[in-house]
Amino acid sequence: MRRMTIAALLGAALLTACATTPSQASESQPDSLDAVARDYVALTLEIGEREPGYVDAYYGPAEWAEAAKANPRALPQLAEGAAALTRRLETLPEAGLDADSRQRRAYLLAHVSAASARLGMLQGQKPNFADEAEALFGVRPELRPLSSYDPVLARIDALVPGEGPLADRVAAFRARYVVPKERLEPVMRAAIAECKARTERHMTLPADETFTLEFVNNKPWSGYNWYKGKAFSLIQVNTDLPIYIDRAVDLGCHEGYPGHHVYNALLERTFVQGKGWVEMSVYPLFSPMSFIAEGSANYGIDLAFPDHERTDFEQRVLYPLAGLDPATAEAQTQLLALTRQLARAEYTIADDYLAGRIDRETALDQLQKYGLVARDRAAQRLSFIETYRSYVINYGLGRDMVQAWVEGHGPDHWKTMERLLGSQILPVDLD
Repeated sequence: MRRMTIAALLGAALLTACATTPSQASESQPDSLDAVARDYVALTLEIGEREPGYVDAYYGPAEWAEAAKANPRALPQLAEGAAALTRRLETLPEAGLDADSRQRRAYLLAHVSAASARLGMLQGQKPNFADEAEALFGVRPELRPLSSYDPVLARIDALVPGEGPLADRVAAFRARYVVPKERLEPVMRAAIAECKARTERHMTLPADETFTLEFVNNKPWSGYNWYKGKAFSLIQVNTDLPIYIDRAVDLGCHEGYPGHHVYNALLERTFVQGKGWVEMSVYPLFSPMSFIAEGSANYGIDLAFPDHERTDFEQRVLYPLAGLDPATAEAQTQLLALTRQLARAEYTIADDYLAGRIDRETALDQLQKYGLVARDRAAQRLSFIETYRSYVINYGLGRDMVQAWVEGHGPDHWKTMERLLGSQILPVDLD
């Protein structure tokens, strides 16, 4: 319904402006945020032709994607295009803009800046971990020495008795909570259904929103949401490694409700349908958008299942579905609460590994020690780091900053979360 109306209008605008080249302002047609936004989408789609995976989602007019595929600019020309967009945005006067338009200008500036940084990396630039994270996602992470996490390891060591390395003991303890493969689908569907029901109590979702669930293999990630537009997502769960019972709620909230699926659906409804702001029809993975997306998706788990409600639901519904003993759920919850405090250790490990200060085996050793996982899970996580590099900051640091911002804006956390998900709020705005 919306696709026909807006796609037709935007398609006509594209043909008029000859969208294979940047729009140019003239005396009769001065530059505008709308014109810059159209060219930002073209730039993003063309970068996606030069780097597979750069465009995480696109649901604008198909002819725009076809134009990018047919004639993408080379990397140096794309870098020049990004610089030109920055100059155009900086030239556009803020005077007379309403608050939403000023935020829109800031949003476009931040995302064009991130595109410039990524294009520099694609052309051989090698920023350090913290510089890269700040350039792409708009936040500079703190890189603490690994020894600062040792007190947490000591607390976990006391919780998980036995002989041998702590990571091995934790892995053996966690093995009791693996969902049998033949029970995985009903467990996942029950978890997603509960995440959705809890979200719908507080948020008004698009009437026709829906998703498809798939189980896949040979991926560097454990779960992924591929947003397709029209309030539809493909949610994929990677079954390369055994899936623990706690991951059902994690993935159900993070990839679905109130996580990525809801985030993208609300952006589409608010901006693409409601305002015709075309920049929101494309999601560049290496951009400030990902910090908000991953941070809100992780905080959404705690929002949907506060206090002891998650353990209660898992004991009552998921453990029986998985054929696991509900009486042991509390011990699992205690362990997870402690291991969460180790999440940012991988930033330091990633920094050292990507900079070449430690080799692969050392990185795996450290991921095992501070992630408290078996070697195969450490290898999967290192594969993620090799693929996505500083993207890893978006999960733990993103969650903490989103949580602080949401809970610092009044008692109705769901209302504030909905405001965040349907906005162009940037990571810098969370401070």
